[in-house]
This record gives sequence, C-alpha cells and structure tokens, in this order.
Amino acid sequence: MRILLVEDETKAGEYLRKGLIESGFIVDWMRTGPDGLHQALNEKYDLIILDVMLPALDGWQLLQQLRQTKDTLVLFLTARDDVEDRVKGLELGADDYLVKPFAFTELLARVRTLLRRVPTRESQQIVVGDLSIDVLKRRVLRGADRIELTTKEFALLYLLARRRGEVLSRSLIASQVWDMNFDSDTNVVDVAVRRLRAKLDDPYPVKLIQTVRGMGYALDSDEPAVPAP
Repeated sequence: MRILLVEDETKAGEYLRKGLIESGFIVDWMRTGPDGLHQALNEKYDLIILDVMLPALDGWQLLQQLRQTKDTLVLFLTARDDVEDRVKGLELGADDYLVKPFAFTELLARVRTLLRRVPTRESQQIVVGDLSIDVLKRRVLRGADRIELTTKEFALLYLLARRRGEVLSRSLIASQVWDMNFDSDTNVVDVAVRRLRAKLDDPYPVKLIQTVRGMGYALDSDEPAVPAP
C-alpha cells in the first residue's frame, strides 16, 4: 500500500521511510508543506503521515486544504503534545494523532489499524485469474494453494497486480519496490522476477507474469499487456 510521509527532519524522515518500506509499504517522502500538499493532491495514497511543524505551509494548513477535495486517511505525527493540539488535529479531519517520541511498533500498529478501518478502500483484495491477493493480511493464493512470499516479493507482486495489464519498466519497478534509481548494470529486478515466477508461475499451467522484450514486465491472466504511461 502507498504512504505519503511529510516530515522536514532528515533523521526522522529517513528512519520512518526505511521502517515503513521494510514493513512492505511504498513510501514517498516530502520535506516541505507545499511539496507535501502538491503530492497529496496529485497522487493517490492509502495514508498520509503528516508532521505539524513544516516549512512554508504547516500541517494544519496542509490538512485544511487537502480536506477540501480529498478524504485520504491522515495520521499526525508531531512533537506537539498539548490536548488542544490533538483536538485541533482531529477536528480539522485527521484520523489519528501520535506524539513524538514514539515507538515504531506503535506507529506501525496504528497505520495498519487505520488501513483496516475503511473496508471499501481501494485494493484490499486483488484477483487476477486464479490468483488472489489479500493486501491487508498479506496473503497470496493461487487457486487453493497458499504462496509464501518475502516482503520484497509481495511488494513486487502487489505493484504488478495493482497495475494489471500494464507493462512496467525495470526502472519504475526498481524505484517503487526498492526505492532506488535504476542502474542498467543492476539485474536486481530480473532476479526478483525470476524468484517470484518460481513460486507463482512455474508450478502452474497458466503463466501470469509476462515479459515484454525491451520494455519490462506485466501481470495478467489473459488480456494483452499494454505499456504503462
């Protein structure tokens, strides 16, 4: 699932981004209020983790402007611990409020609880042919068979499944799953796809992961893949 982190402190941002990625989330990190607002308004996220004290546009103002057009889940993460601040954040439309310093395990629990709160939210379950992905439980079935995946294998599968039928380039996959700039000499994507295929496709007659030569990879059961925009 995709999270927008808006945090201006470098150390805190790096810590949160790393922990969330290792927990299986796709994370975009913005360091200023205007950049965070632009990203929140122009991209689709399952959750926004938002600091209050931000350069140029604070978290209160960002949330007020966001709520004019979007109902994305928002978790305030801030050192402002007065009761009045907590009440203000919730009244402005935040879904939760966590005070710094915090334990990452508590943050992760709150994130997962928020994402379970709205059952109609996008992509909680994805079905492609006989493949079924339960996103919140992180459970993958091929027919009646349970497929055990590593965190990165699940993130790769989720990206391909969420954009079913699109050809995703190696550079796009590398940036979304590993949060790295693609190096043409790096075969990390190809190796990961081979490992995923060994679990997901090799034991079954119908192959779901397609290779489009010179372009990238796609996941689909029967429809022809098309290049991603």
